[in-house]
Amino acid sequence: MAGERRTTATATARDLTSTLIGDRAGGWDLAGELPVAVLRELGRQGALCAQVPVEFGGLGLSSADNGELTAHTGGLCSSVRSVQTSQGMAAWSIGRFGDPDQRRHYLPRLTGGQLAAVAFSEADAGSDLGAMTTRIEIVDGEAVVTGEKVWTTAATYADLILVVGRFGSGAAVAVVPRDRPGVRLTRVPHPSGCRAAGHADVRLDAVRLPASAILGGGGHDLSMLVTAMLLYGRMSVAWGCVGILRECLRVSATHVRARSQFGTELARHQLVSRHLAELLVAEQVASRACEHASRCWDDGDPGLVAAVVLAKQVSSRNAARGAATAVQLLASRAAHDGSPVARAYRDAKLMEIIEGTTEICQLILADHALATAGRADA
Repeated sequence: MAGERRTTATATARDLTSTLIGDRAGGWDLAGELPVAVLRELGRQGALCAQVPVEFGGLGLSSADNGELTAHTGGLCSSVRSVQTSQGMAAWSIGRFGDPDQRRHYLPRLTGGQLAAVAFSEADAGSDLGAMTTRIEIVDGEAVVTGEKVWTTAATYADLILVVGRFGSGAAVAVVPRDRPGVRLTRVPHPSGCRAAGHADVRLDAVRLPASAILGGGGHDLSMLVTAMLLYGRMSVAWGCVGILRECLRVSATHVRARSQFGTELARHQLVSRHLAELLVAEQVASRACEHASRCWDDGDPGLVAAVVLAKQVSSRNAARGAATAVQLLASRAAHDGSPVARAYRDAKLMEIIEGTTEICQLILADHALATAGRADA
C-alpha cells in the first residue's frame, strides 16, 4: 500500500509540475525570475521537498521516486529544479540535525508554501571549508549570526535561510528568517546558468535569533555537517542533470528526424548518428548511476556517500557534454537565447560547479578508491 501511495503521489507531483511550468521556462530564463506564486504552489503540494514524511505534510517519497520527479523538473526548467534542490536540502538538514520540536516547527512550513535556501559558500571559502568565517554565537541567551555568504541559490525567493557557520570549536546551522533585522541580500547579476533560480549573496550583520533557531543546538564537526547537508544537494543535482540529458536527447532526436540535408534525412548521416548515440549513452549511464545512488539511499547502504558523489560527477559531466552535443546537432537553431538546448548548455555547465566541483568530486572518489583498495589488501 505504501508503494502504491508513493506512486500515485509521484505521478500527481509530476503532473502538477508539468502544468505549472508548461512552456514558460524559456521566458523565465530570459527574464531572470520565477513567479513566486508557482514556487509556493509547488511547495504547498509537497513537490519541492517530496521526501519529507507525510506526518509533516510531505509526500514521503523514496529517494528513487523523488529522483524521477527531480529529473522531470530538470527537463522542464533547471531554475525551478534548483529551487527544488534548495528546498529539499533545507528540509533534509532540518530532519537530519533538528530536534523533534524543530522538525515539528519548521518542516510543515516548508510543505505549506514557505520557501527556503541554504547558505554555504563564502567569497574565500568555497570548497575550502577551513576558510569559513561566518560565526554563530550564543549571547545573552540568543543566537547571533555574523558573516557573508555568496551565491546562495533561491535566496531571492526564500522566507527562511539555513546558514552554516562556526560555533565555538565546531559548527552549527541557524535557521534565519529573511526579514530579520540585519539580513541583507544582493542578487547575483546575470548568472550564466539557472538564471531564474534567485541566486543572491547574503550578508548577516549580527542577526539575533532565538537560541532554538540553531538546529540540534549546534556543536557539530564542520566537515561532517557540510558533507551530510550536501548529500541531498548532490543527489538532487545529479537527478536534475538526468532530466537535462533526457530533454536534450528528445529535442535532438526530433530535430534530426525532421530535417534533411543533401537529400537525406539528417538522422541517416553517420556522423549525426554517432552524436545521437553518444547522447543516448550519456543519458543512460547517468540514469543508472543515479538509480544506484538512490537505491543506496533507500536501503541505508554504507556506501551511500561515494555512490552519491559518483552520481553527481557522472551526471553533471555527461549533462555538460550532452548539452554541447545537442547544440552541435541543432546548429543555428540552438545558438540563441530562448532555445531549450541553449538554456541546457548554460545550465549544465553550472552543474559541474555547484554542490561540489568536478575536481572536488574527483578527490573524494580517489580517496574512496584508495580506502577500498586498502581494505582489500588487509
